[in-house]
Amino acid sequence: MPASYETISTSLDGNVLSATFNAPPINLIGPEFVRDLVQLLEELSQPATARVVVFDSADPDFFFPHVDLTKVPEYTAEAAKAGGPGDASLGMLFRRLSEVPAVTIAKLRGRARGAGSEFLLACDMRFASRENTVLSQPEVGIGTPPGAGGIQHLTRLLGRGRALEAMLTSADFDAELAERYGWINRAVPDAELDEFVRAAAG
Repeated sequence: MPASYETISTSLDGNVLSATFNAPPINLIGPEFVRDLVQLLEELSQPATARVVVFDSADPDFFFPHVDLTKVPEYTAEAAKAGGPGDASLGMLFRRLSEVPAVTIAKLRGRARGAGSEFLLACDMRFASRENTVLSQPEVGIGTPPGAGGIQHLTRLLGRGRALEAMLTSADFDAELAERYGWINRAVPDAELDEFVRAAAG
């Protein structure tokens, strides 16, 4: 630890691991990222690893805009490696994320929609750039409910009415509204976000 990954750059500072996503052109969740996340979560499940993990994106405009819909069978096959064919889903994988012993913090800049939002919701804490954050659950637009724990997490954090608003309208939420609703812990001025998260993680 830190290991080498195709779509995640990692660095360890004391007990804090930084994990930065970099899957050009827009950080779609595809088979390469899922493969890397499976490996990273396995590493984080081992004794004597990081106590805190900070996730962020190398692209300031895109955290995770959603999954790569052209590669669903491929990333599902990679997800199965974390649990088995009966558990081949992002939901299972994100549940494993929520269960790692380390405290997980998402540092959000850019767009996190659909599965990107669901990844954030699986983390223990979420801090977002006040000027550069977009959150959304757009699945209703294609006739499906949010997956990967999105419904459950949003209902728990936002309450029934606000969770339904987020899911049924597919509206974009900026950081201030997301903070007020409980989707994120706090909206922080972009210039202060790195230091704020560094202090929280330390």
